[in-house]
Amino acid sequence: MNKQSKEQFSFTKAERKKAKLKLNLNGASGSGKTYSALVLASSLGKKIAVIDTENESAALYANEFSFDTLPLKPPYNPERFAGAIHTAYNMGYEVLVIDSASHEWIGTGGCLEINDEAAKRFKGNTWSAWSETTPKHRKFIDAILQTDMHIITTTRAKTETVQGEKGKVIKLGMKAEQRDGYEYELTVSLDMLHENKFAIPTKDRTKLFNPTGEVITKETGEKLIAWLNDGRSQEEALQASFDEAIKRINSTNDVAELGIIYSQFKGTDCEAEIVSACSSRKQSLIGTQGNA
Repeated sequence: MNKQSKEQFSFTKAERKKAKLKLNLNGASGSGKTYSALVLASSLGKKIAVIDTENESAALYANEFSFDTLPLKPPYNPERFAGAIHTAYNMGYEVLVIDSASHEWIGTGGCLEINDEAAKRFKGNTWSAWSETTPKHRKFIDAILQTDMHIITTTRAKTETVQGEKGKVIKLGMKAEQRDGYEYELTVSLDMLHENKFAIPTKDRTKLFNPTGEVITKETGEKLIAWLNDGRSQEEALQASFDEAIKRINSTNDVAELGIIYSQFKGTDCEAEIVSACSSRKQSLIGTQGNA
């Protein structure tokens, strides 16, 4: 029999809140990843930073877009990427472009090289070595997902194929040069086609992208920011709850309900105002009952 946990859990009604975009553009060289990332970034915010591991290729578009850049050189270990992400946030940037995130995985000093070095301590067992490498990579992923700003990454793509009947090579699609499943960590993942610069969604929580592909434009970014803002921030949600509570306090004739309302705001920034409103209503109710 399992011992009953002493930890107390509390479930609350799910509510859509404002979100920060986490998006990846995956494609071969020349498919328009960097340019499209900057187009989107310009629609998401005014203060933009770029972590550039692609020989400062983003700077080629400095005449079209306003952004600050950090040319990142090897070693491309996860800790350096995570550190750069946190620095961008602390400096007040609204949007961060990482061009490209592939280097964290396949670049000099990246996860694959880190794991090869770790394997030496495990007598060549690369699978065991991942017990050391995976937590390092996870810090990079967590920095992307948990940092409160819009983050757009790019990844290099290689064509994934299988051998079919009679030796025929069948193309399955474009595989990102990142850890398997990377694209599923994010809000949106798009494959960039080299031929027409079309972006085809491989994962799209927004449901804004055409499944058959589309060119990334300023309007694309505007639709994204509208979707991201179609929710309430924690402050807005608390204010809405506070307004509703005040209405309940002023309309209730039940002193016991005042205690219930107060308990919902205990420990919040609104607690003092709720206590004051409840006390006033309680005195009003007692006075009314006394005169009855």
